[in-house]
Amino acid sequence: MSLPLWEPGQERIERANLNRFVRFVREQTGNDDIQRFQPLYEFSIRSPEKFWPLVWEFCGIRATGNFEPVIEHPERMPGARFYPNVKLNFAQNLLRHRDDRPALIFRNEWGHQRQYSFAELHAEVARVAHALKGCGVGVGDRVAGFLPNIPETVIAMLATTSLGAVWSSCSPDFGINGVVDRFGQIEPKVLFCADAYPYGGKRFDCLDKVRGVLEKIDSITRLVVVPYSGAPLQLETLRDAVSWTDFIGTDEPALDFVPTDFNHPLYIMYSSGTTGVPKCIVHGAGGTLLQHLKELVLHTDLKREDRIFYYTTCGWMMWNWLVSSLATGAAVVLYDGSPFHPDGNALWDLADEVGISIFGTSAKWIAATEKAGVKPRETHKLQHLKTILSTGSPLAPESFDYIYRDVKERVLLASISGGTDIISCFALGNPLLPVYRGELQCRGLGMAVEALDDEGKPVRGEPGELSCLKPFPSMPVGFWNDPDGEKYRKAYFDKIPNVWSHGDYVEITERGGVIIYGRSDATLNPGGVRIGTAEIYRQVEQVPEVLESVAVGQQWQGDERVVLFVRLREGITLDDELRERITRQIRVNTTPRHVPAVILQVNDIPRTISGKISEIAVREVIHGRAVKNTDALANPDSLSQFNTHCELGNEKV
Repeated sequence: MSLPLWEPGQERIERANLNRFVRFVREQTGNDDIQRFQPLYEFSIRSPEKFWPLVWEFCGIRATGNFEPVIEHPERMPGARFYPNVKLNFAQNLLRHRDDRPALIFRNEWGHQRQYSFAELHAEVARVAHALKGCGVGVGDRVAGFLPNIPETVIAMLATTSLGAVWSSCSPDFGINGVVDRFGQIEPKVLFCADAYPYGGKRFDCLDKVRGVLEKIDSITRLVVVPYSGAPLQLETLRDAVSWTDFIGTDEPALDFVPTDFNHPLYIMYSSGTTGVPKCIVHGAGGTLLQHLKELVLHTDLKREDRIFYYTTCGWMMWNWLVSSLATGAAVVLYDGSPFHPDGNALWDLADEVGISIFGTSAKWIAATEKAGVKPRETHKLQHLKTILSTGSPLAPESFDYIYRDVKERVLLASISGGTDIISCFALGNPLLPVYRGELQCRGLGMAVEALDDEGKPVRGEPGELSCLKPFPSMPVGFWNDPDGEKYRKAYFDKIPNVWSHGDYVEITERGGVIIYGRSDATLNPGGVRIGTAEIYRQVEQVPEVLESVAVGQQWQGDERVVLFVRLREGITLDDELRERITRQIRVNTTPRHVPAVILQVNDIPRTISGKISEIAVREVIHGRAVKNTDALANPDSLSQFNTHCELGNEKV
């Protein structure tokens, strides 16, 4: 058995929130068997109606109403409802502190620096909430942010949710179509945007794209522009536009928090769009809050004295997760810009400058810094750093070695895994457990996670389908415009009735750790960013020479890259000029992340008997794996040509 790379010292164990929670549960339940994590985990799965109220009390969540039942219809997935008789306000819980300690610490690659205390944050949220109310925004209305990772994004979200309205955001690197595909479905009343944003030493304008969005979404009655770049704003040609400063004014109104049901919509997130426009995943206020605080307080060991950072955009659920840290009174560190500008030390410089104690990033960034020869252990103090979080894609065993060799020896490396679908995690870090190479430390408390084999039975020590066998608070409350729940059920419960099937291949080790092997469905995941194939197809097939295409993810150099196969019109051959036009079409109308690493020509694309393109069959072939069910294909002979693409020059496909 391999030796751990890290183990917690006795002092860290004693000070850990999770250790205090173990004692708290033991005292409250009288169960003397709960002395360490594993019995606590088993209790959380066996008795969720006792476990979740203990998390609630330990984390100090503010709410009113009848706290019974804890779970209505616990036997149903979907259909279970947590705390159906409770009311709360999400923003009120995040703004429970109103002192002079730092709440937001902001830096960007332009060199901008700002800081808000909890008192200042509360006052700014009050001004924005008052202005939104003046626009007619109320309970259930949608407000959208097409924004970089800046303080105004956090403030606008808190102001929106203080009113009982619903917040939705996406990154400003999306093209017009990508924004409209998302926000067009939810019909926001107000849209927040920035005039521009920095990335990699360049300035990217947002207002031309916003103009195109306004032309296609009639529901937007007010556009609020943040003068982020510092350049004078030219708003005359933008419909219903006002600057951030003019919008909020100079008054100092009181901040009133509108209570909503526990399961009232809070956030709308977006699926990857594999089979069409992205699905709008609706997450509830109470479930998001309860789940996030469990993960932040217990698994991440977040305390008031901490400064927590995650490198993320506002279109990734890790932004929502990060911002929930405000409820603990910890300082949230925001960074906007390229993590490699001016070089690979940018984020480590930030960690030293502001004293980050919990540092979050993607597995791809960790691998990239290693390849760039970045060795913070030799160049940085990282004095306050106690935990490194990684997610987005599986963290390679070699990256574990890199962290402990070249970053910091005495640090908890917590590889975590979950998804936009649950706005939280299935597997997490743990301050009480050792870290093993290539392994996530544990399953999340209250998450009945198993790896299921092809017969739907739990397995240990071998890969299976990541599944959750019991309800949990942060399950979506539904999909937008899915009144009978058909899309929701199909997304997660079609494989095995009453069981959440997540679409990852995982292994639950004998010691209770988790190993992630990657996606088990057709969703692309380059660099940990989930991308739907339909978003690529809609652009590629606008190129006149392309008849149809298939895009798949290929495991490559510790990450996943997108490989695109195109079937062209008769007599046309794929050349560099056509490749460039395809690439440009994708980049301009979606994001740079959607651009394939490799584009290849084929003369046929495998289809199911019902006529659907079989992405999974193509993916299996290019990985050298057998296609399990060729009988389901109308043209199984088409697979042979994908075998001919095993080599592309010196680059294996």
